Amino acid sequence: MRHARVRLVCGLLFATALALAGCGGERFGDLKQELAQMTKDLRGRVDPLPTMKAYEPAAYRGEALTDPFLPARIVVAQAAGAGGGGRLAPDMNRPREPLEAFPLDSLQMVGTLRQANEIYALVKAGTTLYRVKKGNYIGQNFGLITAIDEGEIRLKEVVQDSSGDWVERTATLQLQEAPTGARR
Repeated sequence: MRHARVRLVCGLLFATALALAGCGGERFGDLKQELAQMTKDLRGRVDPLPTMKAYEPAAYRGEALTDPFLPARIVVAQAAGAGGGGRLAPDMNRPREPLEAFPLDSLQMVGTLRQANEIYALVKAGTTLYRVKKGNYIGQNFGLITAIDEGEIRLKEVVQDSSGDWVERTATLQLQEAPTGARR
């Protein structure tokens, strides 16, 4: 009897599952049908490839010239650069002065002062005022002050050129006029 009941219950479950499967139908059938109707005339299109210009080879005409990358040429260029400009090299062992910490374009000459037959320039760096004279150094390029007058400081800077040689150049620091309406 017990086996009969188990068979009966299994049969009922199987029949119920079949009935439910038959009632379900296709899910979203109307939506799929509408989508198929709307896209039946659509076709993909790929743009044609762009036309390529024909390759035109160019003849190399530098065979007769000297190759700049030959090791012998590099050694000659290095030897020429190693010996030049040594006499103009700045003294790296000399103690640095305070105004050598500032780029020259950040310094302002704001006036001059004469004491004991010597003329001094007043130079402003940030918010600090410095007194300099001929022979002092200013700027980051080893700028030696060569002359001071009422309107400018003239100096000689020593810089390295592209080949590593030390060269001299002159520079000036002009007197900065006080803005209109400023107090003196």
